[in-house]
Amino acid sequence: MLLKSFLPLIAAATAAPAPAALEARATGSLTSWLASESPVALQGVLNNIGAAGSKVAGAKSGIVVASPSKSNPDYFYTWTRDAALVFKMLVDEFLAGKTSLETQIQDYISSQAALQGVSNPSGGLCSGGLAEPKYNVDLSAFTGAWGRPQRDGPALRATAMIAYARYLISKGQTSTVNSIIWPIVQNDLSYVTQYWNQTGFDLWEEVNSASFFTTGVQYRALVEGSALASQLGTSCSHCNSQAPLLLCFLQSYWTGSYVRSNTGGGRSGKDANSILTSIHLFDQAATCDSNTFQPCSDKALANHKVVTDSFRSIYSINSGFAAGVGVAVGRYPEDVYYNGNPWYLATFAAAEQLYDAVYQWKKIGSLSITSTSLAFFKDVYPSAAVGTYASSTSTFTSITDAVLKYADSYMSNAQKYTPTDGSLAEQYLRSNGNPTSATDLTWSYAAFLTAFNARANVMPASWGASSAKLPSVCSSGSASGPCSSATNTAWPSRTSSPSSTTTSGGSCATPTLTTVTFNERRTTTFGQTVYIVGSIPQLGNWDANSAKALSATRYTNSDPLWFVSLGLPAGTTFKYKYLIKGSDGNIVSWESDPDRSYTVPANCAGIASKSDTWR
Repeated sequence: MLLKSFLPLIAAATAAPAPAALEARATGSLTSWLASESPVALQGVLNNIGAAGSKVAGAKSGIVVASPSKSNPDYFYTWTRDAALVFKMLVDEFLAGKTSLETQIQDYISSQAALQGVSNPSGGLCSGGLAEPKYNVDLSAFTGAWGRPQRDGPALRATAMIAYARYLISKGQTSTVNSIIWPIVQNDLSYVTQYWNQTGFDLWEEVNSASFFTTGVQYRALVEGSALASQLGTSCSHCNSQAPLLLCFLQSYWTGSYVRSNTGGGRSGKDANSILTSIHLFDQAATCDSNTFQPCSDKALANHKVVTDSFRSIYSINSGFAAGVGVAVGRYPEDVYYNGNPWYLATFAAAEQLYDAVYQWKKIGSLSITSTSLAFFKDVYPSAAVGTYASSTSTFTSITDAVLKYADSYMSNAQKYTPTDGSLAEQYLRSNGNPTSATDLTWSYAAFLTAFNARANVMPASWGASSAKLPSVCSSGSASGPCSSATNTAWPSRTSSPSSTTTSGGSCATPTLTTVTFNERRTTTFGQTVYIVGSIPQLGNWDANSAKALSATRYTNSDPLWFVSLGLPAGTTFKYKYLIKGSDGNIVSWESDPDRSYTVPANCAGIASKSDTWR
């Protein structure tokens, strides 16, 4: 869905005139806008997926169209990268309970099996063709001039499919994964192991060099690809041999103060590419590891400041915003595409990284400030000092509250420039915030939804970042793996609901941490918030001051649902209870005795849910 430029097209695009009048925009509180925008965004994604997509007539089943726009610019194509990012989001939505999305997910996988076999200007299935960036929506090859190869697509596609494959395994559908999904994933993994050490065009399709985003997504794909192979009773030896080399190479992009996102291009390298990478590498079970640039790591936070600050002075609509207040974020400060503007997806990404970081600090139970990240923290908490602060301290609470407020200010910035109907274009003008470039950009909608879910602590399952180990010596390399046509797309009957909390069938390596979504139904009044507290550290050890707040983003008059997703040690048994606090933070009421009891399940998907009603 996104993709803008190939360099010869930039000159024409930069001449696009700005609308004279301001367009009507979304109003109201951030909370109310998020609640109303969420279903609009999901529908915006589905409208752009054929053959049922209402805005993309002619697209084949399972094909993600970047945008319905066919001129100025023409984005009526499907990009491997964009489609994979969209479907990773849809798989996560499915795992969170939107079971109706399963047919779409399976149609996407079937379409990708077909696309892998389409000969194109980059090559054939086993001769480099998997790096072809885009195709026509009828599954035929696009043969015009373009920035090719683009080496992030195969890795991202593998990640999207692996997320669904793990779910199927947890439901005892290992044979389906073996016969349908694994052959596609194995081809993509083999592409990564063979070509990771070669340059290619970056995700903005402008610079042919090494790219931080590409290296990061390739590393993750090899780690989780190896884990999936083990679950299937096989192995990916080349994944194991090449992943450490990729992790080593990932470190080379760090300049000492920020990530230089591309090794070529003649630019500063300050680029939203790096923030998107940190989000993609986020693992709810990981610590604030800087080697994998986890969102809460000192390097990722320092980079967040440098990248977002680079837009504070160059966009008119950012004028007057102080440090520590979210601004409109573009791709990179030197951008000239459509005269260089903020992008909705980049602004949402800036918020999402911070939501992820706060989630990690609270899960870990502390946060650390280093000399590398100190400048970031001082922007939101002026008295910040180098040190480690436990979650029981007032400093921890003050800082995490400040970072959440900072994250919200990025979402509020995007809200300010969103039309009243909730439609999300690719960009909004640097001069007055009016939407510009491609309309109804699928990636814009997907980026809103992933940020929205991160804000609500609805996090994707762990992918294995905690296994990251840097070799003692970095080196280059490659390995040619198995490659063959994936022809089986005969799906069995639909599987059961992903919200089941029963232990999975099949053979798999179960996670040590399970993401449990607690759903509590309780009618409340304005200013009240439902909390959960319990007998384990993750639930505050019965300390009401450390209770976890539930989200009301799905609350309606007919269904007063409060929910929160928490990473809990698999197999742990504990007691818990809900309470309500007022806007002043004081307890309004506790639910009645007895205490509730729960045992965290251990399953391959690493997810579970618990539904309660106030008593």
